Amino acid sequence: MNDRANAPTAVAEVRPVRLRATPRGRQADPEAVAEVQALLGAAPRRRDLLIEYLHRIQDRYGALADRHLVALARELKLSMAEVYEVATFYHHFDVVRAGEAGPPALTVRVCDSLPCELAGAKVLAERLARTLGPGVRVLTAPCIGRCETAPNAVVGRNPCTHATVGKVEALVAAKATQHPPAPPLSAGGEPAAREPHARAVSPAYADLDAYLASGGYRTLGALLARGDDGEARADVRRKLEDSGLRGLGGAGFPVGRKWQVVAAQPAPRLMAVNIDEGEPGTFKDRWYLERDPHRFLEGMLIAAWAVGIAEVWIYLRDEYHGIRAMLEGELAKLASRWGRALPPIELRRGAGAYICGEESAMIESIEGKRGMPRLRPPYVAEVGLFGRPTLEHNMESLYWVRDILEKGPGWFASQGRNGRKGLRSFSVSGRVQRPGVHLAPAGITVRELIDEFCGGMLPGHAFYAYLPGGASGGILPASLGDVPLDFDTLAPYGAFIGSAAIIVLSDQDRAIDAARNLVRFFRDESCGQCTPCRVGTAKALALIERDRWDEPLLQELAAAMMDASICGLGQAAPNPVLSVMKHFRHEIS
Repeated sequence: MNDRANAPTAVAEVRPVRLRATPRGRQADPEAVAEVQALLGAAPRRRDLLIEYLHRIQDRYGALADRHLVALARELKLSMAEVYEVATFYHHFDVVRAGEAGPPALTVRVCDSLPCELAGAKVLAERLARTLGPGVRVLTAPCIGRCETAPNAVVGRNPCTHATVGKVEALVAAKATQHPPAPPLSAGGEPAAREPHARAVSPAYADLDAYLASGGYRTLGALLARGDDGEARADVRRKLEDSGLRGLGGAGFPVGRKWQVVAAQPAPRLMAVNIDEGEPGTFKDRWYLERDPHRFLEGMLIAAWAVGIAEVWIYLRDEYHGIRAMLEGELAKLASRWGRALPPIELRRGAGAYICGEESAMIESIEGKRGMPRLRPPYVAEVGLFGRPTLEHNMESLYWVRDILEKGPGWFASQGRNGRKGLRSFSVSGRVQRPGVHLAPAGITVRELIDEFCGGMLPGHAFYAYLPGGASGGILPASLGDVPLDFDTLAPYGAFIGSAAIIVLSDQDRAIDAARNLVRFFRDESCGQCTPCRVGTAKALALIERDRWDEPLLQELAAAMMDASICGLGQAAPNPVLSVMKHFRHEIS
């Protein structure tokens, strides 16, 4: 017999439970809570407004002190980790821990993207770091979307184009402020008034009254009068499909087909507009918004009507402070004029993350999270913003909707050269006499673009090479300058057009230097989610900064990055390296 069977049962000692007087973790400072509550006012405490509220705190106090982050976490009923991981993900947020000194009162950011590097930005940044006073911080920054006026700097919130030491010093002396006092938020979470000190856009831009006087919103008004007419909506979608218009943010998916796909999804359907153009060399969205913003807004609202969209979000890059102030005012005018006939529109502010140009990363950011791309499927057309079917578009794709409907789909399809269809807005920068946005037929060659639209090369410069699609589109030699510029035409040469950002290099430049600049950009902008991109971009940069390239290893690394990266950043990051090895072997041999 087992003696243990009859052994007396041990009675566990019962100890009294001690209740904690306070929750676990760092406690919110009452003064910081009061300050955050005063900033937020009656605005809703929603997770998706986290980034907006982080902006408000930094705008008011100059940085994100950890005491304010703890208070914000309490207000939004989020963990400190959720708030901190978002605050530290985006370039434009300055997180300051207890006991640390905050940033200087003024920050000068000097763009170090390829067009600005060609124009002497590196020397400019070095000189500014030596000459500006101790109360000014000088940083290099990725592309700020003003490549046609390189080199560029941003003094606080004020862009300084064709920047020189003298021009930057003058702006600093004028005490351009980076952190003006912020007005309280409205109940909807948006700024209650236009932010001061954000430099206005071009004074020639067409506001609502000017746009109406030129016939604007007649097409939208006629469609809204049709109400819920399903056949009328289907007819608009067919016209867009017949026009051949493709997405102009880079991917090139047919616009009309995308409308059909999203319209077939169950309601409510949402819409997200991507104006976070961070691709070095790209500035077309800013260019159009500074001149004719309502043409885009009308196209956006027509798309919303045709697809049956319940709510619209516009995601605008943080560098466009003047445009944001302008859009806030013009959207308020639209709401006042049409009221509930239009879907609710929210304008959201980016925080400095190139990855948020990827559609699902942008959606994550709108939801108040780190901008990390989602795995697909499901696609955003099926499961997008807040889990709902989402129509995602680049700004320029919507800019053409009104013209296509008023002039007919055949008008747009009839444009083009060399057998291609449509129009393209080429952002041209680099060694040309007239950089800027040039509207030209799809299929034009870069040589034709330079000669017919850009006034030729700069004096003393001969055409040597070009980037047909910004940082990720590859680098091609002048000997391929007669290839039509359009979707699919550049693939045989290891390049693509993307958002049509053309950067022109001359015989005074080297493709190898351009590749180093571009890969450094990708390394800095990788979101870090997947190893092939996070590690691959850093390894690629280290390898190409050597005097002699290990080409077999670079080929193997590029294959791994292109095959295994989650999104287009990691998949396209090797393109500059592969281009040099394919087309500019004389520079590395």
